[in-house]
Amino acid sequence: MIEPAPYDLLIAALLIGWSCAGLELRKDQLPLLVLLCFYILGGILALPAASNTKEAVIFYAVTVFLAFSSILYAATLSANMERLKAIEKGYMLAAVFATLLALAGYFNLFSGAYDQFTLYGRAKGTFKDPNVYGPFLLLPTLFIVYDILTRPLCKNILSAVLLLILLLGAFLSFSRATWGMTLGGSLLVFLLVFINERRSYSRLKLLGLFGLAGVAFIIMMLAFLSVDSIFEMFTQRAKLVQEYDGARLGRFGRWREGFTLVTEAPLGLGAGGFSSIFPEDEHNAYLKAFTTYGWLGGLSYITLIFWTVFKATPLVFKPLPWQKYIVCTYVAFLLHACVSFIIDSDHWRHYFLLLGILWAVISAEAGISRYRRFPPAR
Repeated sequence: MIEPAPYDLLIAALLIGWSCAGLELRKDQLPLLVLLCFYILGGILALPAASNTKEAVIFYAVTVFLAFSSILYAATLSANMERLKAIEKGYMLAAVFATLLALAGYFNLFSGAYDQFTLYGRAKGTFKDPNVYGPFLLLPTLFIVYDILTRPLCKNILSAVLLLILLLGAFLSFSRATWGMTLGGSLLVFLLVFINERRSYSRLKLLGLFGLAGVAFIIMMLAFLSVDSIFEMFTQRAKLVQEYDGARLGRFGRWREGFTLVTEAPLGLGAGGFSSIFPEDEHNAYLKAFTTYGWLGGLSYITLIFWTVFKATPLVFKPLPWQKYIVCTYVAFLLHACVSFIIDSDHWRHYFLLLGILWAVISAEAGISRYRRFPPAR
């Protein structure tokens, strides 16, 4: 809602302070650094093609900031993986805070709340767009789901309350992507926990929890949809293809035209170039990588996403001390990468956080593996 956001100012201070204090990058984080630099370079080369140079400079400056925030997370977390717990607590607090304001806005619990914290009848909390607010809730939701699946039931009372709050906030965002990511992410976390669990008793417990969760989900949906205003918005938003998707120059039509334009513009169209030709933005992060950052930036972006998934996939099946974080972050990142086909996620702050966490775990595990193979001589 405010730019630069308080988060931006804090990360900028951390970048400056930690760099002066000796920010260290591991060699296993080199792909992250190099591909992000190529991505930024593609944007610089595309700058002359931008329709509005001032706005384009600001846009690319945000990209540089987010890229370096990802590198900051990767470097600082790999140096001390215990810091992941601080990330979890801070993220959880932010998500619950944003959601409580979103609920206060949706139900208009105080004067001006509805206008401030909703958009077009959809909860958005402290974000500009419900389609960003909803996916932001995914990672803390998955953390809670993981805890409920792996901890004794008596320790999950608070977790269950927090989960209900986050699920209600995600549902009232009326974001189709958020609904799919939340449901799919929870199922994937369950599947990975079930696969990694070797004890028969614990597997039976997981199956029991899965059944209870299914019943609770049905009851919760029936309760939500019993409210007329919620039911009306749900039926409107639940359509797989909206009018603005399938129109001649709708989302899908713009993709076809956009990829044709990309083949004719190796340096890209510059920031804002696509929306100066079509009525709306790309709503496809991969297409936007090519139109806004040229072939160099587009190929770098796609390579980084696939390389990250490729390197992180084996780790979700290894018994690591920080398995909770790799499983939940991996699932969240994978679903963000998938939903990026239908939405512009290239400037989502939390997406770069997910990227940084994954590369922190990738590099830390690579260092441990090397140590095991080549222990220092005594």
